[in-house]
Amino acid sequence: MAVPQRRTSKTRRDTRRNHFRLTVPGMVKCPQCGEMKKSHHVCASCGSYKGVEVVKQD
Repeated sequence: MAVPQRRTSKTRRDTRRNHFRLTVPGMVKCPQCGEMKKSHHVCASCGSYKGVEVVKQD
């Protein structure tokens, strides 16, 4: 049975886990309404994309 000879230090453990984190999506301010939206996506509040209304809001 494989048993580690030495205990893994906190630094080595945390360095290995450095990439296991959540990332925030790229958010930008909508030029039409000012709400935060994902870049290169249609704005959920006003339905515009690149200054053109592509989704009609009720």
